Amino acid sequence: MSEDGSIGRPTTVRRGLPRRLDGMPPETTATVVNPAAGSAGGDPAATPAAPAGSSTPAPSTGRRAGLPRTGNAAQAEKPEVAAASPVAAEPAAPAVPVRTTTAALARDEPSPSKKLPRTIVLGVLGLLLAAAAVVLGARWFVSVDFMRDFVKTYPGATHLPAGAPIGLPAWLGWQHFLNAFFIVLIIRTGWQVRTQQRPPAMWTRNNEGFIKTKNPPKKISLTLWAHLSLDALWLLNGLVFIVVLFATGQWMRVIPTSWDVFPNAVSAALQYLSLDWPTEDGWVNYNSLQLLTYFLTIFVAAPLAAITGVRMSGAWPVRATRLNKAYPIELARAIHFPVMLYFVLFVVMHVTLVFATGALRNLNHMYATQDSASWAGFWIFFASLLVMVGAVFAARPVVLAPIAQLTGKVGR
Repeated sequence: MSEDGSIGRPTTVRRGLPRRLDGMPPETTATVVNPAAGSAGGDPAATPAAPAGSSTPAPSTGRRAGLPRTGNAAQAEKPEVAAASPVAAEPAAPAVPVRTTTAALARDEPSPSKKLPRTIVLGVLGLLLAAAAVVLGARWFVSVDFMRDFVKTYPGATHLPAGAPIGLPAWLGWQHFLNAFFIVLIIRTGWQVRTQQRPPAMWTRNNEGFIKTKNPPKKISLTLWAHLSLDALWLLNGLVFIVVLFATGQWMRVIPTSWDVFPNAVSAALQYLSLDWPTEDGWVNYNSLQLLTYFLTIFVAAPLAAITGVRMSGAWPVRATRLNKAYPIELARAIHFPVMLYFVLFVVMHVTLVFATGALRNLNHMYATQDSASWAGFWIFFASLLVMVGAVFAARPVVLAPIAQLTGKVGR
């Protein structure tokens, strides 16, 4: 007789554990999963456990036993049935605490905050080792017999032409300050233009007044306006410098007049690298390496910076098709940035050598226009340095915007 009361072939039904009157399973039974049944694809068999104290296992019933139900059959709990396997499971490895794992990873993989100082230290050590190797190599090279004769024949400086002026005039000191002032601000604003993601404000040119071009007004960032305005002032100061340079004969101190300048420049460079520096006499004559560097800066790098800067500015005629094809803006951009890097390198090397080859005397030449070792030039230089630092901090939108509004409209 089947469970539903009908007589005939018994039907297969899912049964739970035997229940007592109170709904709980008897204490002498337990659910045992039959692995063989599970692997064969049929219902996993449940085997009641043997009574307590008995060594004989309970026979298998061939049916899957569920968990006991509560009084309300609709609220029966769903058991979690693990997949049966004919192969005995290996004992699981002990879990590793999260704290231990994190600590091990921290030991194996340094944090980014620790990587950066380590990279900087390794970079500085590498530069020091490279500099030491260069110095030792230069000292050995200069000590070779034929190089001794070379340095003796070309000591590092050429003779000036007859009639060349001696000493540095006062106007050159003012020009030196203005050039340094504008170059520092131009480099700063140029770097901001290149790296700035969100400009603080925008400037649109007024097509009236003394600034008139055929180009329609174009909106540019306030930082780019400051960069272009400083470029214009620097170019104006440079034109005055060139005119006075040739008018007073000072050009003979910064323009090569003899082919001997090249071997003398090589000799001066080797003497600098070997730390056996050439004799400095900037009041009368620059050494050949200084002369070539000043010539390259004044007559090559500065014009390149000006020409490429104008090409990328709003003053360039955008409708000149042939001119734009002959001089594409991509070429100007490819030249302008390396020129800026050259000026950065020049400023660093120039300031380093000024202080390393007799600071007081050199500063007197450049600022006080006197050949002495007094402190006058230093204090003038210190005051000019304060002005430059103040200008760098003052070059902010709150200061630049009122000035920019004189020639255009400032807004978003």
